[in-house]
Amino acid sequence: MAREAVGRPAEETFSLWKREQARLKARVVDRDTEAWQRDPAFSGLQRVGGVDVSFVKGDSVSACASLVVLSYPELEVVYEDCRMVSLTAPYVSGFLAFREVPFLVDAVRRLREKEPCLMPQVLLVDGNGVLHHRGFGVACHLGVLTDLPCVGVAKKLLQVDGLENNAQHKEKIQLLQARGDSFPLMGGSGTILGMALKSHDHSTKPLYVSVGHKMSLEAAMRLTLGCCRFRIPEPVRQADIRSRDYIRRTLGVPGPPAPGRERNQKAQRPKACPKEGSEEPAVLC
Repeated sequence: MAREAVGRPAEETFSLWKREQARLKARVVDRDTEAWQRDPAFSGLQRVGGVDVSFVKGDSVSACASLVVLSYPELEVVYEDCRMVSLTAPYVSGFLAFREVPFLVDAVRRLREKEPCLMPQVLLVDGNGVLHHRGFGVACHLGVLTDLPCVGVAKKLLQVDGLENNAQHKEKIQLLQARGDSFPLMGGSGTILGMALKSHDHSTKPLYVSVGHKMSLEAAMRLTLGCCRFRIPEPVRQADIRSRDYIRRTLGVPGPPAPGRERNQKAQRPKACPKEGSEEPAVLC
């Protein structure tokens, strides 16, 4: 849809995008759909994916789309796919998915074709799910199109449905004292759109977790916390690190490898498949 909209007048494009969001939103499942999601220890969960799209500073078209898969609970990278892409849709608040998701869907498709035994059982997305202007953020969009459970994990509060990053919100953040502390993000409509989560003892900024697809908010919160070695969940963090490193290597930009790269390069991948399952763009500075 994003690629087809190129060249259309802006008003017509936005109208098409809104209709597409409404159509896909009807397919969102906001409850647990897998047995491992209901297990307190996530027994049966073996692979967690993370996605990211990183940009070169000063270039709003060229980007690197990345998909990583980590073992769970070890959180070691077992699969990586990074590719340079040319974005065709403009960045418009509330419509980020139309700019980025097609390339992430392509990455998931390549993995399904090449090494299906490494398919993630859930995807963590740097962005929002139902915490969105129209209740259908990038995590929902990606989840519906890939048919994978998805969790939205944003670094900043998207101010929708009366939610504001005001003094009252900041006071609630101050009350988050220990890793795992949280509070609900209740919109003016009375709906809980997500949770603010303190993901690390030493972090002063919460994460904003919301349902993407095929997973409950409670399970999404537990999974996000279980994937955090630092403030950012490791699947999202590794996707970001590796996409930025790929840009550096591809464009020949001098500099050391991105932090955390060396350790995870040593992760062992399975030798063979067993026979027989912010809404703000990141910028490379």
